[in-house]
Amino acid sequence: MAVFNRVESNRKIENAIYDETVLAGDGWMHELKPGQTLRIIDVEGNQAADTLFFDAENPEDHYSAVSTIANQGNIYLSTGTVLLSQSGKELVKIVADTCGRHDTLGGACSAQSNTVRYAHDTLPMHNCRDTFMLQLSKYDSRYTKRDLAPNVNFFMNVPVTPSGGLTFDDGVSAPGYYVEMEAINPTLVLISNCPQLNNPCNNYNPTPIRLVIWDSL
Repeated sequence: MAVFNRVESNRKIENAIYDETVLAGDGWMHELKPGQTLRIIDVEGNQAADTLFFDAENPEDHYSAVSTIANQGNIYLSTGTVLLSQSGKELVKIVADTCGRHDTLGGACSAQSNTVRYAHDTLPMHNCRDTFMLQLSKYDSRYTKRDLAPNVNFFMNVPVTPSGGLTFDDGVSAPGYYVEMEAINPTLVLISNCPQLNNPCNNYNPTPIRLVIWDSL
């Protein structure tokens, strides 16, 4: 039985210091200072936001799905989850979530995975891995392909089967659902607003997301 941990936020949009819409297939990279809170809004519903996290003071120390899952004893992320880096450093904590759960096992789509999962003619299709690489190259020349680390798929529904397999199912999000995370340490956040057309993670119709940031209360 699916369990969803839905918790609303008391933060008001009018008090935000940053507000931007990211179109389907586009990317975004931004540093969060300790105490700042980022809200990712699924504007039209059923839109996956593939997200990477890096320690801003040591970019080689990136988000670790293994450490995060082991620490909380749950494969899904939601309110209360602390996202850990490879070294065990606390990066951000999810403090509100109206979707209820998020994936961190399914990975990000790439030209290679699309051809393996779907068909060879999907090779030239835009994908999250390409978006990640573009944003990294624009942000800082120190970043390379080796910095493509495990990611979180916010709003994406990837149930684990009884045999231990993964399925890419229809989303569990809806228009206006959001997830909020507060930075514990300086953290770089990299988002690919997923362009995937070959499975139902975006309802076969990728749409915008909205990103809002508040300073510490």
